[in-house]
Amino acid sequence: MVRRLVDIPGFSIDRVAEAAGDDPEVLRLENLDSDLPPPPRALAVTRAALESEAANSYLPFTGTVALRSAVAERLRRQTGHPYDPNDVVITCGGTEGMFDALLAVTDPGDEVLLTDPTYAGMVNRVRLAGAVPRFAPLVVERGEWRLDVEGLRAAVSERTRAVFFMNPSMPSGALLDASEWDAIAALCRERSLWLLYNAAMERILFDGRACAHPAALPGMAERTITIGSVSKEYRMIGWRIGWVAGPPAILRDVARVHVYNVVTATGIAQAGAAAALAEPASELAPYLAEWQRRRDALLGQLEGLPAVRPAGGWSLLLDVGAMGFDSRTASRLLLERGRVAATPMRDWGSESSDRFVRLVFSREPVARLAQLRARLERALGA
Repeated sequence: MVRRLVDIPGFSIDRVAEAAGDDPEVLRLENLDSDLPPPPRALAVTRAALESEAANSYLPFTGTVALRSAVAERLRRQTGHPYDPNDVVITCGGTEGMFDALLAVTDPGDEVLLTDPTYAGMVNRVRLAGAVPRFAPLVVERGEWRLDVEGLRAAVSERTRAVFFMNPSMPSGALLDASEWDAIAALCRERSLWLLYNAAMERILFDGRACAHPAALPGMAERTITIGSVSKEYRMIGWRIGWVAGPPAILRDVARVHVYNVVTATGIAQAGAAAALAEPASELAPYLAEWQRRRDALLGQLEGLPAVRPAGGWSLLLDVGAMGFDSRTASRLLLERGRVAATPMRDWGSESSDRFVRLVFSREPVARLAQLRARLERALGA
């Protein structure tokens, strides 16, 4: 095995999904899918693009002008700063965008700061880029996640080059508040750090919470690289369209990485993504309401158990460590005894990740989620 792969484990989600198979009795809480449909307009435009000569092209390598313009306009509205379409690179999903951005801002041996826990795909793309992940703890206060700001500062060293955070975070559903963003921004300004902001779920927020973009903070537009996609907010997972946006100088480097990584994103899918981004913000409301209903149904099933309430996103964490299990044992028992597919969080962070299993609530309807408590009791004695 080459050295770059030594510390990179396999992905646990696909192992759980394979074990669950196609059994209709299994509660599918392991994977970030959703049964809610994509925007109708995006479907229609994507179908029309099948016969479009322009959509069947490599060019432009960095994405269509229409889609880059739509992303730039979205960011202008969110941040109050002007974004040019040339400040945007369209990627094959947000995950390609993460890797492109990491390769553009780090050298081998540089350190990148993430939260613990966090998405394994973020941690291991840091490693694939040759950088070293360092972790700032998320802690539970009053039943929700908070960033340990002192732990954040303690994790920084002379080799730190970037802060790489998702908000709301996945798998936890943690949402940074204003004071936490201020602490992150102050650290980035003091240390001249890049902020890689994974915005894949930034508008999937519950209980009336508002989206806040870090590039709107003083001195942060010039050091924030935004990585977004249509996969979650617009339920367009299979389109695999994302973007990276930020200051012009670094976006030129991101564009070079992108071209030599994948060349171009799918033209047919870009047309549908541009149509989705043209939707009024109000179109998201019924989907948010349904995801919140499912979150609340899941929390009801977990009442009295060590589950942490998510402020946004599509998943939450159950602290099986407090119940006497490591994450892989709990995941195995949940599937074998309870017919519940849930992903173990080992390797989704650092010190604390093996305490948790992830429960996704974006795919199963409320009626099926109502079966969870009985299944937990069979599997874990909960």
